[in-house]
Amino acid sequence: MIKGTPELIATRREEIINACRRLYQTMSFKEITLKEISEATSFSRPTIYNYFQTKEEIFLALYEREYDLWNKELETILIAHEGLSRTELAELLARSLEKREQLLKLLAMNNYDMEANSRPELLVSFKRAYGKSLENMDRILQKFCPELDAARRQSFRLVFFPFMFGIYPYTAVTEKQRTAMEHAGVDFHYLSIYELTLACLRRLLG
Repeated sequence: MIKGTPELIATRREEIINACRRLYQTMSFKEITLKEISEATSFSRPTIYNYFQTKEEIFLALYEREYDLWNKELETILIAHEGLSRTELAELLARSLEKREQLLKLLAMNNYDMEANSRPELLVSFKRAYGKSLENMDRILQKFCPELDAARRQSFRLVFFPFMFGIYPYTAVTEKQRTAMEHAGVDFHYLSIYELTLACLRRLLG
């Protein structure tokens, strides 16, 4: 049983998640350990076990928070505009993901292992945040593309959400990867998150 007020528990969870987020900016998932995370917080590794049982659970919490932040962006699009052309909508959605590079990086990971090594209640909480993004996207399409029926909106989501898994690997290219592509003679055109996402959305929205 975790001791402390709900506020203290939430604060400590956030400190752990924030430490993981900072480490993930310069280290890979495999390199990051609970020891590394504890050293980036104000308390010990045994204390972390009071909040998260595995490294994967911490990453899942970070993942959930990133979906929550994207959901706020999607809800802002819904509230702030009475009407949008398809071009304007594509641009706003692309900008919303441009701000969520951490989400896209997490999407590019092996989600199966992350989810398999997390407790069911934490996985359910994460799935709620993910499910909310699907719902928000459907609401956006209903509002700004009313001519799309339920089947066409579902088709849009079935293409766009899997597409999101590939955005980060295509846009965050290391110098080692660039050199390998050059030596392999592969003519590859590098795009930003915004450019790649916008191209997909324009095609999907017509």
